[in-house]
Amino acid sequence: MAPRKRSGRGLSFIFCCFRSSDHPEITYRLRNDSSFALQTMEPTLPMPPVEELDVMFTELVDELDLTDKHREAMFALPAEKKWQIYCSKKKDQEENKGATSWPEFYIDQLNSMAAVSISPTLWFVTRFIDLDGLSCILNFLKSMDYETAESRIHTSLIGCIKALMNNSLGRAHVLAHSESINVIAQSLSTENIKTKVAVLEIMGAVCLVPGGHKKVLEAMLHYQKYASERTRFQTLINDLDKSTGRYRDEVSLKTAIMSFINAVLSQGAGESLDFRLHLRYEFLMLGIQPVIDKLREHENSTLDRHLDFFEMLRNEDELEFAKRFELVHIDTKSATQMFELTRKRLTHTEAYPHFMSILHHCLQMPYKRSSNTVQYWLLLDRIVQQIVIQSDKGQDPDATPLENFNIKNVVRMLVNENEVKQWKEQAEKMRKEHTELQQKLEKKERECDAKAQEKEEMMQTLNKMKEKLEKESSEHKQVKQQVADLTAQLHEMSRVRPQTFSPLWPNPNPLCLVGGGPPPPPGPPPLDGVMPPPGAPLGLALKKKSIPQPKNALKSFNWSKLPEVSTVWTDIDDTKVFKILDLEDLERTFSAYQRQQVTAGPGVSGAAHLPMPQANRGSETTWPGGASLWLVFQQGLGTCTQTSRHKVKELSVIDGRRAQNCNILLSRLKLSNDEIKRAILTMDEQEDLPKDMLEQLLKFVPEKGDIDLLEEHKHELDRMAKADRFLFEMSRINHYQQRLQSLYFKKKFAERVAEVKPKVEAIRAGSKAVLQSSSLQQLLEVVLAFGNYMNKGQRGNAFGFKISSLNKIADTKSSIDKNITLLHYLITVVEKKYPKVLHLHEELRDIPQAAKVNMTELEKEINTLRSGLRAVETELDFQKSQVQQTGDKFVAVVSQFITLASFSFSDVEDLLTEAKELFSKAVKHFGEDTDKMQPDEFFGIFDQFLQAVTEAKQENENMRRRKEEEERRARMEAQLKEQRERERKARKAKESGEEGGEFDDLVSALRSGEVFDKDLSKLKRNRKRIANQLADSGRERPVTKLNF
Repeated sequence: MAPRKRSGRGLSFIFCCFRSSDHPEITYRLRNDSSFALQTMEPTLPMPPVEELDVMFTELVDELDLTDKHREAMFALPAEKKWQIYCSKKKDQEENKGATSWPEFYIDQLNSMAAVSISPTLWFVTRFIDLDGLSCILNFLKSMDYETAESRIHTSLIGCIKALMNNSLGRAHVLAHSESINVIAQSLSTENIKTKVAVLEIMGAVCLVPGGHKKVLEAMLHYQKYASERTRFQTLINDLDKSTGRYRDEVSLKTAIMSFINAVLSQGAGESLDFRLHLRYEFLMLGIQPVIDKLREHENSTLDRHLDFFEMLRNEDELEFAKRFELVHIDTKSATQMFELTRKRLTHTEAYPHFMSILHHCLQMPYKRSSNTVQYWLLLDRIVQQIVIQSDKGQDPDATPLENFNIKNVVRMLVNENEVKQWKEQAEKMRKEHTELQQKLEKKERECDAKAQEKEEMMQTLNKMKEKLEKESSEHKQVKQQVADLTAQLHEMSRVRPQTFSPLWPNPNPLCLVGGGPPPPPGPPPLDGVMPPPGAPLGLALKKKSIPQPKNALKSFNWSKLPEVSTVWTDIDDTKVFKILDLEDLERTFSAYQRQQVTAGPGVSGAAHLPMPQANRGSETTWPGGASLWLVFQQGLGTCTQTSRHKVKELSVIDGRRAQNCNILLSRLKLSNDEIKRAILTMDEQEDLPKDMLEQLLKFVPEKGDIDLLEEHKHELDRMAKADRFLFEMSRINHYQQRLQSLYFKKKFAERVAEVKPKVEAIRAGSKAVLQSSSLQQLLEVVLAFGNYMNKGQRGNAFGFKISSLNKIADTKSSIDKNITLLHYLITVVEKKYPKVLHLHEELRDIPQAAKVNMTELEKEINTLRSGLRAVETELDFQKSQVQQTGDKFVAVVSQFITLASFSFSDVEDLLTEAKELFSKAVKHFGEDTDKMQPDEFFGIFDQFLQAVTEAKQENENMRRRKEEEERRARMEAQLKEQRERERKARKAKESGEEGGEFDDLVSALRSGEVFDKDLSKLKRNRKRIANQLADSGRERPVTKLNF
């Protein structure tokens, strides 16, 4: 950064001083703060007219951003001195017309990790704010490393913020920023004393600015979390007590800390006694009083001035607080005295019972040493703190211990507790009514949903049946026409007597019918022991390919070769790939004899074998009862309960545990026996029986032994227990168990079809994807070229390879870097040479779902549906042969269901047949055995390969990012190295820069203690009165000696 140009005198310009009623003299101030009068300066240019001079001088004063008092004094100067000041200032500005006079320069420097120190004018501040320069400084402070945090750059950045706050506009901008004070507070973690002092001075001065006090407290709470402090202000007390051995720096830091503490305690909401006591207690609990006694040993007047103010303000506050209890002093270290004062204050008041309740429950609080125990007391402490310091308007002057906790609102709620209780009772009543209405509404919604679903399924089935009927009608017409044509031909031929016998169809070759002659001789044995798939010609020899040979031996690619048969490899020509590949790079990367190079930094981890995804083996879904419609629990015959001494009121003849479980089911069902009976006869038209309840009802079908016992006691129906009566009434329904099973199958049919159909569609879509994917075929071609180039002997000159070899590509490691595999290299080549192959994942998006399907399990599920449908048809035939009872709708409902379900099931069977054909075609297309290969294994190979490709692509991307980051860091280090000299000059310019503005004056007053002069004088005047009161009280309390 280019330093600001200075005059040969090395002095800083001070435009005026306002010490008397006379016109101020233009002075220069040296670094040691000595001043001397400026010699008369003769302007080189003639003075313009007074009106023009006033306009020019007004612009200059506006740029200086002076207070109203100083502006008046400036405008009161004579015209000659105005012109002299204007010429001097403009001359200095002309000397500094370099790049450093523009805020863009500093923002660029900050973005490139450089530091800047400025003394801004109003125009500069406005431009700096518009370009968001403050965010650049804050972002740099948040992201700097340890070395930068301990360097002068850190101090200069804090100086930039301080200089920006010298201007009223800049100060408002800093205070309005959401995290500026928090970021400044983070700089307290540095060991650089100058930086710490600058931060404490800024934060202490912010306490004196309206609205800044709470921001500082919140910033210290933020720093507590940032620095992992046990309590707030802990770092400050540690620094106050720590000895560095460097007297000047140590006194400077401890003076800054004490001035900050005094500003926190006396400004903002600190004007309230309760709030001052609250904040001071934090410092006293951290042990500040012994540290203050120790600081007296430094015998520094400025430091002693801050210590005096702290102790005198404390004495004044404690005396005023003690007056509330008609005392002179309260020992806040004595738990007994504080308890007695509280008890006396609350005795014979309405609050006393609540006070006793608090004490009683405090005794019940957990006292074991654990992390949770401390948190309970911390919660109680924070609640009491917030009650004390929160204002009547619900505003918290300190950072809120508990968020969204408004004391006034809580108290108002307690006052209206009786009304709340009544409203609660009414709300509970309305909640019960709402629950009942909600249950009724849900029941009606279930009925509507079931009807709507049945209607939708029926319409879909009717449309499909209509299409199928039209198709079959068309085919029937065509066949009928063909039969008519053939009949006419036969009739015509029967009239004409042919001279030679010529049948309509020639006889087939008898050799073809028998078997076509002897089989051909067997061909030569296959290479590598790989047998060709069924139907492949055995006598064909492999064609010799024109494969370029590497100069040196390469690492081999462990693949499984395929014989030359009609598969996907027939259309693949890997010889043209050799013209595109960089074979020298491939040979260099995977050379068998090349020594491994040690690479700097972490490499990309090799793509390990990914586990083959297992098929989604869902549990076998069986329909209750199977084809035989038999599902009962094999339990022993319940015996009658023995007669005891006490008379039994209810009659129960079934097993006790079975009866208990049945009662639980009926209580959950919340239906009477008549309602259950009606639901079963009507096939649950009103949706009263959910599917899970039906499944439970199937477990409590009356057994033959139960029915016999219940029939013997049917004349005692009124005395029967609830479970016995339920089983008795259900046994009166004709084919109760079969009806229940049919109803359960009807309700579960659509759900089971919805589970099976996506699996079939997944196999179908996956098979189409691998058959039609052009990206996959191109990728196989490149892999084949790699393998033929790298492999020699029996492994080389391959016509194709098994698809399982795809997952072995990552096994071949690079000879340069073992973290790089052949898969990483393959992806790099594909991205450069074959960008269309990158669409592989889109073309094979159906593969992951297909890899989860197990064909055996899928066929079991379909067979279960088929057998269940046949069982329902059998029961329907039986019910048709019986006399229908009143209200029995089994035949009507089930007949309609069978029509729709049969067509839906036939649709699933057709889809399964098509999926099997496509899958078999896909397996043959890749040269695999259709009898051994299952969908989960076949598609699982592709799924595992796709996952490995994704991981390898991400690893390649990470490698590229690391390389770019290293290059970027190297460039930034070079830039920083070039700018170090300019930064040094910039820091030097800051040290010899112009005197600060009003914020600097505020910091200086805070540093020297002048800001507390008024309060300190008041406290000194009251000191004698305090001492007299202490003497009269007769109580012994040591008063800290103060230095005046």
